[in-house]
Amino acid sequence: MTESRKMLVFVGSYAEATSSGVYTYEFDETEGALKLLDQSADLQNPTFLNVDVENRHIYAIGEAVTENGKAGEVMMVYFDEEGTMTRFNRTNTTPNTTCHIQRESSNRFLVVSSYHGGMLGLVSLKENGHVGELLDVQKHVGADGAASHVHSAFFSPDEKFLLVQDLGLDLIRTYSLDAEAGRLVAQGDTQAAKGAGPRHLAFHPSGKFAFVINELNSTIASYRYNAEDGSLSEVEVVPTLPHDYAGENGCSEIAVSSDGRFVYGANRGHDSIVVYAFDEQSAQLTLVQHVSTEGRHPRHFALTPSGKHLIAANRDTNNIVVFDVDQESGKLAFNGNSVSVSKPVCVQPFYA
Repeated sequence: MTESRKMLVFVGSYAEATSSGVYTYEFDETEGALKLLDQSADLQNPTFLNVDVENRHIYAIGEAVTENGKAGEVMMVYFDEEGTMTRFNRTNTTPNTTCHIQRESSNRFLVVSSYHGGMLGLVSLKENGHVGELLDVQKHVGADGAASHVHSAFFSPDEKFLLVQDLGLDLIRTYSLDAEAGRLVAQGDTQAAKGAGPRHLAFHPSGKFAFVINELNSTIASYRYNAEDGSLSEVEVVPTLPHDYAGENGCSEIAVSSDGRFVYGANRGHDSIVVYAFDEQSAQLTLVQHVSTEGRHPRHFALTPSGKHLIAANRDTNNIVVFDVDQESGKLAFNGNSVSVSKPVCVQPFYA
């Protein structure tokens, strides 16, 4: 009989610095239920988190006020095996607020994305996991006055490259990381459709494909990924919405099942998760399902490490909802479990 592993779910939200903004839940995989363990304040709008499970560190973005206006910041938070959080150091990052954070696996660097600033920031990490200094800023500039809105950055599977989604310029920019110099070096762009608004990206476990969810035209674009130069080649673009839906919508998160057979995307407006089956041989996506998120404005969701559940954060109805995943069909079913939390916008489940 194997000992059951504790799963923790870390949640970021929109919150004033005086209110709780980061939460820790325990997730019971048998019951599919969430139980609040701890909550932490002292960060303005900690809307996205990155979790280093091995060292028990959470890196949370926030907003700081400087003499030049609002700026991005990152706080490192330690959590113990019971999910209790202890705040450590914080550092200002980009000269504008941030919306996304990623960490290099050897724990030398963080990468933050600034939507309003149209920029990408490279931040050092110290050996003890504390946040270091801002090393480099890459600002995107559009032609003919087009406004850049950098929404996310994801490392390639081998971490040779960083793929950056620019919603404003409708492109995915590939960077390499010069670790010695502490610099990001632009390698090339993949153009999305005009008005698509690329937001987030997820790699297929094979490393041969990447999927990008486009916020503004409600589509998922699939690409073949070239690991030699970090470039993308478009395969197809599919809708995230039912053909008969005519209301407003904006997409948010995308995820791929650990076996690579299914792709999930979130709709805000239709307030649903779309499920596609992916055939690696043909590289084609086939619609499986649209399922309600049991709330409004699902800004983020995540599959649990086991792949048996999907957890969605509905910002406008202040609830986090749990779905069972049929791992054969990819279909989702609301299992009746949800928790109330103020304006949740990021969920990160991990085995502790």
